Amino acid sequence: MEHRNLGASGLRVPVLSFGTGTFGGQGPLFSAWGRSGADEARRLVDICLEAGVNLFDSADVYSNGASEEILGAAIRGRRDKVLISTKMSLPMGDGPLDAGSSRHRLIASVESALRRLGTDYLDLLQLHAFDAFTPIEEVLSTLDTLVRAGKLRYVGVSNFAGWQLMKSLSIADRHGWPRHVAHQVYYSLLGRDYEWELMPLARDQGVGALVWSPLGWGRLTGKIRRG
Repeated sequence: MEHRNLGASGLRVPVLSFGTGTFGGQGPLFSAWGRSGADEARRLVDICLEAGVNLFDSADVYSNGASEEILGAAIRGRRDKVLISTKMSLPMGDGPLDAGSSRHRLIASVESALRRLGTDYLDLLQLHAFDAFTPIEEVLSTLDTLVRAGKLRYVGVSNFAGWQLMKSLSIADRHGWPRHVAHQVYYSLLGRDYEWELMPLARDQGVGALVWSPLGWGRLTGKIRRG
């Protein structure tokens, strides 16, 4: 398996990673993606590790936390052999504190993710969406606090526009806070928007791309269900 540095960081990651959106299968959206339980997840992790794939990506919204719980069970006893990436910021409920990237939300969400995953640190935390209601300074200073506390190794984003990413990087540089080293984006032969704005920016700023849906939501596999 080929490994590369993630962005401008020193973290070496495989060129292929494993997304765990199919773990859990709870709710109308994620039940349609897949319903892998702990036993199947453990078998899939075994296959990945045998092939040299050791980066596993999740999110708190995947089956309302069940994906992280199942991933945690699947890697139990071999935490030192894997890299865990997860995401947060999207709504986890209807309450005013159940969404976004405020200090209150991030600290609580990281603690919850650590508990579900059965670990005391995350290798990569990515903000799942830009929070326009919280000052970027508050978001980045909170991430800095969590990194200094040893709960996060690296930070990144997902689904950000170019200006949102650049503004975050500029503020991080100004205050000496951790820079985003990864951007998880939709990019496939069918969706090439990443090339227009974000790819040149990411290359110049040392932000690595973690691509989701490389097969264009299944349309390039020839197995998409129609009608």
